[in-house]
Amino acid sequence: MYTTTLHTPLGYAVITGNEDGIASVRCLSEPVPDSLFVPAVLHRCARQLEEYFAGRRRSFDLPLYPHGTIFQRSVWQTLAEVPYGKTLSYMDLTRRLGSEKAIRAVAAANGKNPVWIIIPCHRIIGSHGELTGYAGGLWRKKWLLDHEKGDDGQLSLGF
Repeated sequence: MYTTTLHTPLGYAVITGNEDGIASVRCLSEPVPDSLFVPAVLHRCARQLEEYFAGRRRSFDLPLYPHGTIFQRSVWQTLAEVPYGKTLSYMDLTRRLGSEKAIRAVAAANGKNPVWIIIPCHRIIGSHGELTGYAGGLWRKKWLLDHEKGDDGQLSLGF
């Protein structure tokens, strides 16, 4: 695994992966030393994140291979389908996965998402529109949702 770090408005994005793709993007308060060799796909990821933060990118085109259980990967795949500027409630996400009874497991998988921003777990909110649980801190979640507001200044629920 190789690592590169990008300074963002929310901290340092630490990108990990190899020549085949991205395994994780984490947000930290301090930078992590870059690997001596950094594969092109990690540079591409850093460039796309820079474009996102500059407001010039709304989706990502990167090979991803986050490590997780089959269930977690199914949750992350569904998260990846939530478009820029849209939000879903945890219950709506759970319904899309097929079982309202699995809401706690879905929320836990959401919280274990290893690919920050690219798999947009920040777009999942409470049933009444409230900001709930975010591994990177609710202030980061709020910042990301504000960043993704449309020209009218509002996010829309669902898609």
